[in-house]
Amino acid sequence: MSELQPLQRPRSKTDLFASFTVLALQGFGGVLAVVQRELVEKKRWMTREQFVEDWAVAQIMPGPNVINLALMIGGRYFGLGGALAGVAGMLAAPMVVVLLLAVAFGGVSDAAWAQGALRGMGAVSAGLIAAVGLKLMSALRNNPMGMPMCIGLACASFTGVGLLRWPLASVLLGTGLVACSWAYWQLAKQAANAGGRP
Repeated sequence: MSELQPLQRPRSKTDLFASFTVLALQGFGGVLAVVQRELVEKKRWMTREQFVEDWAVAQIMPGPNVINLALMIGGRYFGLGGALAGVAGMLAAPMVVVLLLAVAFGGVSDAAWAQGALRGMGAVSAGLIAAVGLKLMSALRNNPMGMPMCIGLACASFTGVGLLRWPLASVLLGTGLVACSWAYWQLAKQAANAGGRP
């Protein structure tokens, strides 16, 4: 139902800052699940397809993915000032929280219960990321590469990085070249069928 509602846009740089601050404060252990829900489903600043495309670009750029996404969204709506507002929202309040937690955790970091809590949070984070990945798969239905190729590339990337322990840069370069070539070929084929040119 939310897919049929018209897209919105941030009202101001202050709205961007406040929105990304709220996102950042919810994102313990990774913000992918929170960012997708907030930006796509609640705020309607982008569609699922746009989110998948922007997140893919944010992942291959250097730096934290969500910071890159905040830069892209802020810059899209308000230029450099918007990009800076988005990044400031992602960093300001969480930095204070992290510093306070570091001071508090420093005294108990060797305790067994603290180590167990960290391991449990890691498992929860992994589950959240997997759930969002499954939820966003439907956005690939309209991808020009086709669902089977997208799943194949995802499996190849997981195998290379997760199982074979190849360097991330090498896997990204290899699967990225295959993906770009395949996408170009599919788009050229669609253009030829439509009577246009690639």
